[in-house]
Amino acid sequence: MLSQFRSNRKRTGGLYNKISKKKKTHIGRDFLPMKLAEEKRTKLRSHGGNSKATLICSNVVNVLDPATNAVKKAKIITVKENAANPHFVRMNIVTKGAVIETDAGLAKVTSRPGQHGTINAVLVKQK
Repeated sequence: MLSQFRSNRKRTGGLYNKISKKKKTHIGRDFLPMKLAEEKRTKLRSHGGNSKATLICSNVVNVLDPATNAVKKAKIITVKENAANPHFVRMNIVTKGAVIETDAGLAKVTSRPGQHGTINAVLVKQK
C-alpha cells in the first residue's frame, strides 16, 4: 500500500510515537505514465467523493505563444527532453517540465497531465 503518511522511523532508526492509525485518506496512487497515443482518459474518485480526470494517452497539446499571447491546439510529435527521468524521453512519457516537439515548435509542459486531465505548454522555440 502506497502511503502519503509520515514514516514510522526517525532518521536515526528509532520509532516515532504513534499519533494516529493509518487511514484510507492516507493512501496514495501508483504513477500512471501519460504516453503519446490517441486521447484516452479515466476518472478517479478522490478525497471527499470528488472526481479527478486523469490523462492516460494523448497526442494533442494546448500551446501558448508568449509573443502573441495566443493559445492554439498542436499535435505532439515526440518528447525531446524530460528532467524528471531521462528514460521517459525514449518511452515518450509526458510529465510536467518535459520539452516536447509539436507541429508549432518546441514547447515546455506546464500542467500535470496525470492530475489535471489536459496538457498545457508554453512555446520555447517556434518552427
